[in-house]
Amino acid sequence: MRFNLKSMSFDDLIELRHGVEEMISQKATSAKRELQARLEELENLTGVSAPVAKKRRGVLAGTKVAPKYRNPKNRTQTWSGRGRTPLWLQAMVKQGHKIEEFAIRGNAAAHAKPTAKRSRGKKGK
Repeated sequence: MRFNLKSMSFDDLIELRHGVEEMISQKATSAKRELQARLEELENLTGVSAPVAKKRRGVLAGTKVAPKYRNPKNRTQTWSGRGRTPLWLQAMVKQGHKIEEFAIRGNAAAHAKPTAKRSRGKKGK
């Protein structure tokens, strides 16, 4: 079955797309059922169940972190310093601002003085 898509009306194209999406969904469901049935057959023959993949989560995943930076133009927009840098902060840095300008004052971590590493002296001198 071939269609001349250029000559079809907009409504016909939308209807065709809907039909194709529905058919893809039905085929995917059917294929999934077939694979599950095959897997069950194999499990029954071997007596061994297939391993189930577990999602790995980072140690800090799901923990809330206090925000460290705030957008001065919209005080509801904050950033904890983790993950992707927000667009408002990227734009400000491009304009020549320093990221420290947007640090939240009450946040001790943002204003902590960096500690200098101490070098160990040579032994025996």
